[in-house]
Amino acid sequence: MASLKDMRVRIAATKATQKITKAMQMVAASKLRRAQVTAEAARPYAERMSQVLGSIAAAVAGSDSAPKLLAGTGSANVHLLVVCTAERGLCGPFNSSIVRLARDKANALMSEGKEVKFLCVGRKGFEQLRRQYGSQIIETIELRGVKQVGFEQAEMIAGKIVALFEQGAFDVCTLFFSRFRSVIAQIPTALQVIPPVFEAAEPNVSYEYEPEEELILAELLPRNLSVQVFRALLENAASEQGARMTAMDNATRNAGEMIRKQTLTYNRTRQAMITKELIEIISGAEAL
Repeated sequence: MASLKDMRVRIAATKATQKITKAMQMVAASKLRRAQVTAEAARPYAERMSQVLGSIAAAVAGSDSAPKLLAGTGSANVHLLVVCTAERGLCGPFNSSIVRLARDKANALMSEGKEVKFLCVGRKGFEQLRRQYGSQIIETIELRGVKQVGFEQAEMIAGKIVALFEQGAFDVCTLFFSRFRSVIAQIPTALQVIPPVFEAAEPNVSYEYEPEEELILAELLPRNLSVQVFRALLENAASEQGARMTAMDNATRNAGEMIRKQTLTYNRTRQAMITKELIEIISGAEAL
């Protein structure tokens, strides 16, 4: 049985841990609001751009002059999975849920005889994927030094994806991230970005474009990729803070329950020791 001193040390250590988890919860809560507003503000632009491009793409569907980013390579043998996760842990199942979705997709593709490559954005995704797919990870992009994700980071990532596509490194590219719904709900999402999958065009609506559709697509498709990557990064930022806030709240509650149990055990042990000493004193006095 642990001594009373050991119990006091354990209780003090648990209280110190509780203070840390409480502070981390408050920091995550303060960051969450801004991240949530930013992510929600980016959704209408990304969705509208996708709709516009879907309408233009429908007009050139099947055309030999359609940009390669739209038409693809005509094959689907090599898949690039861009897995966006956080740089830090202590955020519950946030990172593991994204990696699990990407892993399920990779296993399904490989079972069909497809070749799978990974581009990791974020250190935590790389650390989990390298155990099983180390030789298939072509690059890892870390954003640890970036305090607030901006469009320049999304453009950099999108530029790497386009460069790999132009080199013939893959045929299909899918983006994995976590879409923010609420503090307690973050939805792992897979979005195919090359060739892009657009919503159906509006029925009975005809547009005239100037310049030609092919020129517009050649200009907008790379930017749309940057926008979709930027949206994924913003959604991830909000989801990460929401998941961390929930995880640290649970940790704080668990620490409180542990402190209560440890204190109860300490008081009972101390009372038992006092009672034993009293019995020994009384027994000694009676023996005299």
